[in-house]
Order: sequence, then structure tokens, then C-alpha cells
Amino acid sequence: MRKSSELFFVSSNVHKYDEAKRILDSFGIRLSFLKSTLREIQSDSIHEIATLKAKDAFAKFQRPILVEDDGLFIDSVGGFPGPYSSFVFKTIGNEGILNLLKESRDARFVSVITYCDNTVLQCFDGMIHGNISMSQKGRGWGYDPIFIPVNSEKTFAELDCKDEISHRYHALENFSSWYLSNQ
Repeated sequence: MRKSSELFFVSSNVHKYDEAKRILDSFGIRLSFLKSTLREIQSDSIHEIATLKAKDAFAKFQRPILVEDDGLFIDSVGGFPGPYSSFVFKTIGNEGILNLLKESRDARFVSVITYCDNTVLQCFDGMIHGNISMSQKGRGWGYDPIFIPVNSEKTFAELDCKDEISHRYHALENFSSWYLSNQ
């Protein structure tokens, strides 16, 4: 498969970049990293957050970019932490999430990948359903040690195939289809 022209993933989170790079490599898309802290608004909409981050990233670098925003939505607590997942992780972490939950542990992970260049601003969604484990398992980053995807008994942190099933994979798969057909 022909490698595409250079595209940059802009984030302060190298783990997100590493995962995105592995996934996009499988679609023949070359991805480079620009480490940057982007302006991130507080909003109930992951799309709004990702769109404004993409505009900020493009304004800074003037290159074709991808940004990602994602959230863990837990049904029994009204979709919390949702678009506030990063802040909640920094303040109460996985232990705090585990302490909040009693019986119902249904959850979903949502990813919004946003592409921006000189003329296009486009969002691509991905989602996976699952539940929150009773304790942390595995050595992954973020919420990976507590999220068990549907049809699995292991957390994302314990799975070797996370890159092939995650919310980020689904969003990047949608992006790849669009991107490769527009090259």
C-alpha cells in the first residue's frame, strides 16, 4: 500500500500518538508527532472540544494535523466523566472512579479524531461498549486498567489486541477510509 503524504498528530499525550501511529501504519498512513499543549475548552461536547483543539493546532503549525479527544461515559453516573475524563483522571484517577461505582458498571469509550488542513475540518467518531472492572488490572495508561470491552474478560490494559478494537481504532478507521479516498 502506498504511504500517504505526511500528517501530524498533535497532542501532549505521547501514548495517544503511539497508539494512533500503530493503527494508521496498518492503513498505510504515515503519522508524525508534534508535542504541544493545545487550548482545551470545558464543554459537554467532545466534538466541540476536538474541533477547537484542531483549529488551535492548525493555527500553531500550519500543517495537516490530527487531534483526538475522547471520553469514558459511565451509565450509572449519568455519563460521568464523559468530556471531563482527562480532568477527572488527573484529580481522582482510576481508584476514584472505582470508588464511585456500586452495582451497574456499564460504560462506553468514545473517541473523536479531528482532521484539519488549510481547507478541511472534519471529525470522525469511534465508540466501544463495555464495563468498568472491580479493580485495576494490567499496566496500561489512562482508564485502560479499568475498562473491559464488550465480549472480553480483560481490561484494555491486559489485551494484546487493543489497537484492533478500541474506540480510537474505530475513529481512525473511519478517518483512514475518508483520507485515503481523498488523497
